[in-house]
Amino acid sequence: MFNLQPIKLLPARERVASSLRKAIISKELKEGTQITLDSIASSLGVSRTPVREAFQMLENEGLIKLSLNKGATILGITPQTVREHFQIRAALESETVAIVCKEKKDLSEIRKIVEQSEEAVENGELEVYNNLNQAFHVAIWTASGNMRMKNMLSVMWNGLSMQYMETLENYARKSSREHRALLTLIESGDVDGARNMMHRHISRSMNDMLTNLESNS
Repeated sequence: MFNLQPIKLLPARERVASSLRKAIISKELKEGTQITLDSIASSLGVSRTPVREAFQMLENEGLIKLSLNKGATILGITPQTVREHFQIRAALESETVAIVCKEKKDLSEIRKIVEQSEEAVENGELEVYNNLNQAFHVAIWTASGNMRMKNMLSVMWNGLSMQYMETLENYARKSSREHRALLTLIESGDVDGARNMMHRHISRSMNDMLTNLESNS
C-alpha cells in the first residue's frame, strides 16, 4: 500500500459540498432529484452535521433548494453557471499563486505534495491522487497567507474535473504534469508565468466540465 505523510485537506463540510457540487455540475445529480441528510451522510461516510452545513452552502450558491423535511431538491445548472464558477476560481487561484511566487513563500509543503502525487500516479494509486490534488491547491492557498481568499476558494472547491470518456489514470497524469510545471514556475520566481499557468489549469477544468455538461444534456 502507498505510504503517505499526513496531508492537509479541506474540512468535512467543504469536502461534502465539493462532492455534491461536482455531481450537480456534471449532472450526475440531475435537476429535480431529491436528496436527504441521511442518504448523503451514509453515501459519503460522514455524520449529518457536515452534510447539513454543505446543504446550506449549496443553497446559497443556488444549486439546491432546501425543504422542511431535512432534504433538498437539485436545481438546474447551465453552461453559464459552470463558466461563472470556474472563472471566479481561476481569478482567485491565479492571484494566490502569484502571491506565493512574488513573496517567495515557503514551498516545502507544496513541493512534498507534488513529489507524493508523482509517486502516487506511477504506483497506480489513483484514488490517493484525488486527495493529493486537493492538498496541492490547499497548500498554495495556505502559503499565500491570504485567509479570506483561502476561505472563498475552500467553499468553491469542486474536485477532479475529468473530460468526458477520460480515464482517471490519464487525468491524474495530465493534472500531475501541470502541478509540476506550476511548481517549477514558482521556484523560478516567474510571477506572470505562474499566474498564467494556474489560470490555464483552472480553465482546462472548466472546458472539461462544459464538455461533460454537453455530453449529458
